[in-house]
Parts: sequence; C-alpha cells; structure tokens
Amino acid sequence: MKAFGPRAWLSAFVLFCGVAGLAAGAQTGRPIVVIPIHGTVDDGMAHLVQRSVAEANQDGARAIVLDVNSPGGLVEAAFAIRDALFSAQEPVVAYVDARAYSAAALISLSAGRILMGPGASIGAAEPIPATPKMISGLRGEFESTAERNHRNAKIAGAMVDKNVDLPEYKRAGAILTLNTDDAVRAGIADGTAPTLDAALAQLHLADAPRVTQSFTWGERLARFATDPVVSGLLLTLGMLGLLIEMQTLHGIAGLIGIGALGLFFGSHVYAGFSNGFVAVLAVLGLLGILWELHVVPGHGLPGVLGAGALLVAVLLAFGLPFFFVGIETLATAIVLTVIVFSLSVRAMPQNAWAQRLALAAAQGPDYVTSADFRHLRGRTGTAVSFLRPAGIASIEGRRVDVLTEGEFIAQGTPVRVVRVEGSRIFVEPAVS
Repeated sequence: MKAFGPRAWLSAFVLFCGVAGLAAGAQTGRPIVVIPIHGTVDDGMAHLVQRSVAEANQDGARAIVLDVNSPGGLVEAAFAIRDALFSAQEPVVAYVDARAYSAAALISLSAGRILMGPGASIGAAEPIPATPKMISGLRGEFESTAERNHRNAKIAGAMVDKNVDLPEYKRAGAILTLNTDDAVRAGIADGTAPTLDAALAQLHLADAPRVTQSFTWGERLARFATDPVVSGLLLTLGMLGLLIEMQTLHGIAGLIGIGALGLFFGSHVYAGFSNGFVAVLAVLGLLGILWELHVVPGHGLPGVLGAGALLVAVLLAFGLPFFFVGIETLATAIVLTVIVFSLSVRAMPQNAWAQRLALAAAQGPDYVTSADFRHLRGRTGTAVSFLRPAGIASIEGRRVDVLTEGEFIAQGTPVRVVRVEGSRIFVEPAVS
C-alpha cells in the first residue's frame, strides 16, 4: 500500500476542513449563492461575479457555488473574476458541468473545491496570440492560482504552455486538457457528480436555501455592447459617422455616430465598468469636435482637443483591468474606419462625393457646374454652404461650385470672386 506524502496529507486535511465547514454552515440556515459561468467569459460576467461576491459577503452566505460550462473568453475578465473570488469570505466551489476551457479553467481553479460531471473537461488555455510573453504571464497566473488552492502548479501550467512535459496526461507539444477521470487523478478536481444538485448533496448543501444569481438588464446589455467585436463595431460606426459629418455637415451622419458612441459609453458606465467622469470626458470630446465642425471651422484646436478627449474616454471606458483590451479594440476600430472610409471615397469620384453627400441640399434647378465663368471675376455673392474649402456660392442668382484659397468660410458669408481658372472659381470673404 502506497504511503501518503506531505502534499497528500495536506490536501486531505484541506478537503476535510472544507467539507466540515460547509456541513457546519448547513445548520445555520444561511443561503448558498449559485453563480452561472455560462457562455463567453466577458466584462458582463466579471461584473456579475463581483456583484454576487460582494452581496454574499454582506449577507453572510454559507458558500458560493460556480456553475461552470464555458468555452472561455477574455483573460482580463477571468483575472477580475478570480480576484473577486479570492475576496470571498465563504467557501467557493466550482461544478464543471461540461467544459471549463481557457478563461473558464482559471475561474474554476480559483475555487477551493472542484467537482466535475461525467464527460466534462478542463484546460485548453493557450492564449491568443500565443507569444512567449503572453504564455509566460498566463502560465504564471494559472500556477499561482493552483498553488493557492493546494493543487499541482505544473499541471495547471501545462494547460497554458504546451512545452510543459507531462507524458502521463498529454503528448509532447500539446496543450493539456483533462477529462473528468484524469482531472480527479491529477488532483485538479476533488470528485465527480452527475448534476449540480448531486454535487450540492455531496457537500451537504442539498437542503440549503439557494440564491441563483442572474444578469441584470445592464449586465446583459454590457455583455453585448462590451464584447470586443461589438465594441469595435460601435466605435467604427461612431468614428465613421463623425468623419462623414465632416464631409457633409448635414447632421444625420453625426447623429448616427454620436448614437453609436453613446451606446458604447452608456453600456460601460451602466454596468459599472467605468464612471461618470468617463461619460463627461466623452461628452466634452464630442462637443469639441462638433464645435470645430459647426461653430468655428478651421481653428483646429477644439477639434484636436475633442478628439484627444474622446480617445482617452474610450480607453478609460474599458476600465483598468481591461485597458489592453481597450487598446486592441480601439486600434482595430481605427484601422477598420480608415479602410471603410478610404474605400468609400475611392468608390465614387471626388466631385460626386462632395456634391451628393455634402451639397445635395443646396442644389437647385439653377445649379451650374460647367460653363465659362470669366465674367464673374470681381463679382460678389453669398456662400450657400460651408466652404471647407470647396462648396457652393450664389453668384448673380446662380449656384456654382467655388473654392477658397484654403481658408474655411461659414455658410451665409458674403464672398467675392478673386480669380477664375477654367471651371474653377476662387472666392474670398467680401469686405464691405
């Protein structure tokens, strides 16, 4: 018969103390808190766990039970969840119903006890991108989390780093994923149970009052809107709207862009990932951009300050735990915006873009685009649209395409024709 080593005795003692503590708590009538870890691990899930742990600590809950069935998700969200679980004042148990991959594996390892269902699996946590820096950092997180709960750190590290040698459980060069039997044999899981109810029965919690947490409306919205893909699309739509507004000045594109950015910031603030300061900073940024577009065009400073404030607000909206996710999402959105905007410009001639999008409202039946305009030299008229520097002016009752020497001229400003080059008419503000 094989003798127990020091680690085995320590694990047995911890297991006994955990079961004894749970059993003793069962006599007090205090509830257990069940937190679903289902689907993608994201910001909304992190907020759910943080809120649930805080409520459990405040209400003196008997235990926290994680109902895990997840393919993984954001590593930063998993870090936030793990830190929240470590702050729990009550025992934490994870029941892996089917799978706990990637970020969900780290969350499960954060629990003091892990029970797994038949045919379940845990592991497969290689980061994407799998750079040496990312692998080293994430492996350290897995190993330290395992050690904290008296589990084999090398086995936890093999879930992240395929170079860890564990011939008993995986082939060389492969990422470790353990099925239920292997997880129990390796000491990663503490036992098996066919269902969550059966797992609670093993822990002497079957008759305990149960509080099953669920996502609030704000957290549901946040799970959708703060998903990196959706966030990137909202930011892209917002920036495209502002760029097109610079071309058109009709207001419609600007409203669409502001609406997309409003949904982006509102979902983050409502779910608690950022605060009122971020919202105020974003509003000030938008006001600076709109001030540049519609009030003092050409000055530059309000637009530059507004754009800078808006970019900083975007990064802060993700929250410090997800700052690097914010950088990646913002960078992707900027690249996508530039590509889409460039393709849009190339798809149509420049004049058609300016006339159809920027100046359609100002066109009328007497609009003239091609004629001999030499006789207009020295004549005066009025800017029908903003001249930025191209636009439309009314000269002798006719609407014509005009250009400035580079300055911006507001709509309604009296202008004078200074020279004519073919069909190009150059104007400047008329001095009365």
